[in-house]
Amino acid sequence: MSSLALDSTTMLRRNLLHARRYPSLTLNLLLTPIMLLLLFVYIFGDALSAGIGGGPPDRSRYIAYLVPGLLLMTIGSTVIGTAVSVSNDMTEGIIARFRTMAIHRGSVLVGHVIGSVLQSVASVLVVGAVAVAIGFRSTDATVVEWLAAFGLLVLFALALTWIAVGMGLVSPNAEAASNNATPLILLPLLSSAFVPVDSMPGWFRPIAEYQPFTPAIETLRGLLLGTGIGHNGWLAIAWCLGLTLLGYFWATAKFANGSQ
Repeated sequence: MSSLALDSTTMLRRNLLHARRYPSLTLNLLLTPIMLLLLFVYIFGDALSAGIGGGPPDRSRYIAYLVPGLLLMTIGSTVIGTAVSVSNDMTEGIIARFRTMAIHRGSVLVGHVIGSVLQSVASVLVVGAVAVAIGFRSTDATVVEWLAAFGLLVLFALALTWIAVGMGLVSPNAEAASNNATPLILLPLLSSAFVPVDSMPGWFRPIAEYQPFTPAIETLRGLLLGTGIGHNGWLAIAWCLGLTLLGYFWATAKFANGSQ
């Protein structure tokens, strides 16, 4: 194995051990999408389902509509912890110590990214299990569609993680990192996660339709529920690749500048 791979594995192990020793941050971030899931299903579900697909109020129909958006929102919530963790490393002096050691510089960021993606996937599985427990079903999805949905979730987690790493690097402290990363959990509220874009004011629809979360949500719905995907699939992939590259170059440039 190369030096980068070996050192990244070590940094990944460090980050996972750190997350296990301090689970409160991950737990707090995970509770947000779970609470929203329960709130919108059991409090608003009957009312909101009447405006989705027509027909009488049907809570099970709204659960199916809601869950794909909540899964992506879970990723946005989880990576806030990554921004905080990176900021802590930068401000507490551990990065300065790493720079004096014979390790690959890039392994520090790679360890954070891989650890965050793994935590995001684990969080998605937890929220997905809660969704199944309260009635979510995807009986029409094939194995290929399930694999494609999983791949989209991982790619989306990778994209948001690199953005979160960049946010953590430019933040002076953990509180600022958390505040800077807040849009990653607010953007789903301005997407098609909870209500269709067609029900929004005309002036706001383009904002909701073409921001990163809506194409990914609609693609995930298409894969899991058999609804139309249309151009959303290509938009979702383009957003994921674009954000990944933007976050990668931003984070690595900032980290390199900090090492000088």
